[in-house]
Amino acid sequence: MHKVAIIVAGGKGERMGASTPKQFLELAGKPILMHTLEKFKKADPTIEIILALPENQIDFWERLFHKYQLPKVRHQIVKGGQTRFHSVQNALKLVKEGSVVAIHDGVRPLVSINIINNCFAEAEKNGNAIPVVEVVDSLRHYSKQEKTSKAVSRKCYKIVQTPQCFTSEVILKAYQQDFDKLFTDDATVVERLGETINLVDGNRDNIKITTTEDLIIAEAFIQQYLT
Repeated sequence: MHKVAIIVAGGKGERMGASTPKQFLELAGKPILMHTLEKFKKADPTIEIILALPENQIDFWERLFHKYQLPKVRHQIVKGGQTRFHSVQNALKLVKEGSVVAIHDGVRPLVSINIINNCFAEAEKNGNAIPVVEVVDSLRHYSKQEKTSKAVSRKCYKIVQTPQCFTSEVILKAYQQDFDKLFTDDATVVERLGETINLVDGNRDNIKITTTEDLIIAEAFIQQYLT
């Protein structure tokens, strides 16, 4: 089955305190986003990559792409939307029926090749797959209205990552729905159709880089891979 990876990169870098959008910040000698694109091509060179970027960042990205000389990572670019939901919706217009579609955060460059391939395989077999990892911290449920908190079992919770993979039949139908602010990721959009979401093991170092601290951690992981 044909594989498609939609990479969503709409960050502004506000939590980084940087003027450059976070997906373009340098990590181990090249922009974060380039690491992400390369990881999917390494997982499967036949993957079709669609990159969703804010319209005002497209020219900047194209200059970066040529500067770092990565013509081998071919990809199509679509204009992002007002929200992540709308960016994915725009990218899905380029997806053909009979595909398996992975949707991934552009600022998760440390996803493992095994996780990418496992998510594709599970989605092709059972319609969808999302990677998750165990919660290791203690959790409490807080009620702002009642001003109370209560301990809850972490065994009942998982931390959700990307790529989230779906057959085109499922994901194209799901994104015909109207936007809802409760759609926090692609799985919640699909779940609204009544679909059961399948979980696969993620990798704990597949962090989403949103803060300066995250960038430092990612740099340490990258150096570990290189040694």
